[in-house]
Amino acid sequence: MNEIRTARLILRRARIEDLEALHAVFSRPEAMRYWSRPPHAGIEETREWLRSMIEAPPELSDDYVVEYEGRVVGKAGCWRLPEIGFILHPDVWGRGLAREALEAVIARIFANFAVAALVADVDPRNAASLALLKSLGFVETGRAKATVKLGEELCDSVYLALPRSDPQ
Repeated sequence: MNEIRTARLILRRARIEDLEALHAVFSRPEAMRYWSRPPHAGIEETREWLRSMIEAPPELSDDYVVEYEGRVVGKAGCWRLPEIGFILHPDVWGRGLAREALEAVIARIFANFAVAALVADVDPRNAASLALLKSLGFVETGRAKATVKLGEELCDSVYLALPRSDPQ
């Protein structure tokens, strides 16, 4: 299955035609504030990122672009199983779209992959993402200092896990 439909979203595999819409997300400083790398400086950087998403091996990756009201507004899924991640364009923040996308993706991953748990690595300053993940059942498993360097800034990590609820 290459597409997931929810009440308001279509989650589907990335295509090269998504380049400009995804660049509009990945070039936004506020969207990338807590991401694992700085905002994309140019569209070529986004092109390389998109190419790696498209070419990711299906046995290791289950990642989707998020469409809302006919436009690509972000991505949600596992770039590398079992680590889950998500990012949305700031224009659609606060509408419950991240929750809607993650609920669908989590269900699909547990239904199709033999992973004991999904994991997430979140900057502890990203209160909204931490709250969302915890409300979805993720539990904190640890913390570490200075795990990622973004420009000149060293960022910390909160590690979370969502164990599968059904036996494998």
